[in-house]
Amino acid sequence: MKNLIIAGKLFFLMTLITGVIYPASITLYCYFFVKEKSIGSFIEKNGTKIGSELIAQKFNDPKYFWNRPSSIDYNPLLSGASNLSLTSLELKNQVDIRKQQLLKVNEFEVNNNEVLIPQDLLFASGSGLDPHISPKAAIFQATRVAKIRNINISTVYKIINDLTESPQYGIFGDQRINTLKLNFALDNLKK
Repeated sequence: MKNLIIAGKLFFLMTLITGVIYPASITLYCYFFVKEKSIGSFIEKNGTKIGSELIAQKFNDPKYFWNRPSSIDYNPLLSGASNLSLTSLELKNQVDIRKQQLLKVNEFEVNNNEVLIPQDLLFASGSGLDPHISPKAAIFQATRVAKIRNINISTVYKIINDLTESPQYGIFGDQRINTLKLNFALDNLKK
C-alpha cells in the first residue's frame, strides 16, 4: 500500500510538471518573446492571410518563382518525402520530366551544352514543404519572371539579393530565399 501511495504522488507530481507547468511556461514564453513565430508566421495581403513563411505554397504560374518540387503536392497534412532512392528509375523519370519542363518554361535551348539546373528545382525536399529555394534557383528563373511581368531584370535581381537569407546563426545551412516572400515582393512592385 505504501508503494501505491508513493506511485500516486509521483504520478500526480509528474502530471503537474509535464502536463501543466511545462506547457504553460513554453506557451507564455512564446507569447511574450517570439509571438510572430508562435502564431504561424503568416504573411498578409490586404488584411487576408495568404500563407505562412514556414510552409511552401504551390506556384504553377510562370510569372512566379517556383518552389522545390513536392512529393506530397504541398499538402501540409501529409508531410514527407517520396522515399525513392538515387538508383530508382521512377525518381530518374520524375527528375527528367521536371528538367524538361524547367528548360521549356524558362526558354532554354539545349544544344550540345548542358544547362545546369539547380538541384533544388529538380529534387523534392525531405518534408515536401520546404518554403525556400537557393539564390541559384531564383537566378535560374529570374529571366522568365522578368520577361512575363515586363519588368527590368536588374529589379528582379535586386529583390532576390534583398531577400536572400544567410545561413542560420551564420553556420547552419546555406543561403536561401523564401519563395512566398519573393513572389509577394514582386506582386507589390509599383507599376
